[in-house]
Amino acid sequence: MRITLERSNLLKSLNHVHRVVERRNTIPILSNVLLRSDGASLEMKATDLDLEITEATPAQVEQAGATTVPAHLLYDIVRKLPDGSEVLLATNAEGTAMTVASGRSKFSLQCLPQSDFPDLTAGSFSHSFRLKATDLKMLIDRTQFAISTEETRYYLNGIFVHTVESKGELKLRAVATDGHRLARADVEAPSGSEGMPGIIIPRKTVSELQKLLDNPDLVVTVEVSDAKIRLTIGSIVMTSKLIDGTFPDYQRVIPANNDKELRVDCQSFAQAVDRVSTISSERGRAVKLALNEGQMTLTVNNPDSGSATEELPVGYEHDPLEIGFNAKYLLDITSQLTGTDAIFMLADPGSPTLVRDLAAEDALYVLMPMRV
Repeated sequence: MRITLERSNLLKSLNHVHRVVERRNTIPILSNVLLRSDGASLEMKATDLDLEITEATPAQVEQAGATTVPAHLLYDIVRKLPDGSEVLLATNAEGTAMTVASGRSKFSLQCLPQSDFPDLTAGSFSHSFRLKATDLKMLIDRTQFAISTEETRYYLNGIFVHTVESKGELKLRAVATDGHRLARADVEAPSGSEGMPGIIIPRKTVSELQKLLDNPDLVVTVEVSDAKIRLTIGSIVMTSKLIDGTFPDYQRVIPANNDKELRVDCQSFAQAVDRVSTISSERGRAVKLALNEGQMTLTVNNPDSGSATEELPVGYEHDPLEIGFNAKYLLDITSQLTGTDAIFMLADPGSPTLVRDLAAEDALYVLMPMRV
């Protein structure tokens, strides 16, 4: 293999694929990126056996071929080369080493044979549809923060994506929960998604996907089976295994009869929560909201360091109520809200609270209270 390409193109593609590669690997080939040159492009592929990303980038191909080299090492080398430079990639006759040359810099990297590189893309997909990048990004952004990190309940370690009928329309819905809070977002279901299986997209895949959806003009092709998902985003193809488990019936925890409405200015509320929680301990991040007509008092007590209170004018016209929440969870939710005002629908100090975004009717959040 002998090819020349622009450093910027090589770096951009490597940046997308190298992140999949775990820094510590017991299987040497999984530390490598597969480079395959053909026609007028270089294709790069990286995998951790659960997630695979492939991207093609333009290149001048003098001699086609394929090899694998250490992914993080190649990325670090290319990152440190000067802007605007051209990079030559060439393997030796035996295929055991690859030269990376640019200007006066020259590196030699050890190769492993491409025949050892695992392939994740086998199998067929039962459903295929196209989705605007902005819609997919919105579904992820609104729900990702609520994904559980508890490995014991592995079926909560991702976003549950499925189609559902809502108000007479078919919606594509994303849901995530960790048992303490729940986030749900809808977009109009694209043609081809009807009857798709409900899938749980793993946390790492969600995180990588979020970074690839930076161009709002793109349309993403989504292919789904019971076990895998494949997303084509421009020149990038991402294939991932899905979490094999049953997502709980989340509808049961969404309260339907909370009758006490609290309206708050989102920014003022978030800033007040952030200020008073400065005094809270890392272990117990509870903030108490004391509601009276037209007013909220936020209180944090920390036996080790002191207390903090702040008052805030709010829209509230019900009996006085005191309820506690985890301050971080409140801030996570308010950071997702796009409107100026947020609506909290409350029942009592021990029941889940429903949070709605006035500017986005297609998203809702549920938050479990804390004892304070």
